[in-house]
Amino acid sequence: MVEIIDKLTSYNLFNYLLPGTLFSVIADKATTYSFVQDDLFIGVFLYYFIGLVISRIGSLFIEPMLKKIGFLKFTDYKDFLHASKLDRKIEELSEANNMYRTLCSLFLILIILFFYHIFSEYSYFIQKYEIYLLISSLLILFIFSYRKQTKYIVRRVNLQKGKDL
Repeated sequence: MVEIIDKLTSYNLFNYLLPGTLFSVIADKATTYSFVQDDLFIGVFLYYFIGLVISRIGSLFIEPMLKKIGFLKFTDYKDFLHASKLDRKIEELSEANNMYRTLCSLFLILIILFFYHIFSEYSYFIQKYEIYLLISSLLILFIFSYRKQTKYIVRRVNLQKGKDL
């Protein structure tokens, strides 16, 4: 177990494991849903996965929404990559930036979970099909995450070839 934790980067700790653990503890206290695990080994994997889901929601929904309303302004990706090579501090700042986005996503998801918890008590459909709704939602989330990640990879490859899309 210690070897697994040693291999986690600071990015993984602050963008996946920490938010997943916080979500699990807060949800356990505020709802009847219990994500807290007695088995530390299973817990680390579950909290990491929950944090990964929270992070993806932040990346796919929160960030674009804040950009669309003008709350955030990003620099051109090509300029970001060039500046990152010249100033390593930019990578650290970007990691912290992603952590803040993930924490925003965490708190939004907790609010949604609180309302879902209240609403689900009155909906037989949700109670009966809850697991199928969850699995379908995760499938959709990771399909769009996969697409977004593929776009980043293609863009970086094309920048290396001297072409910016």
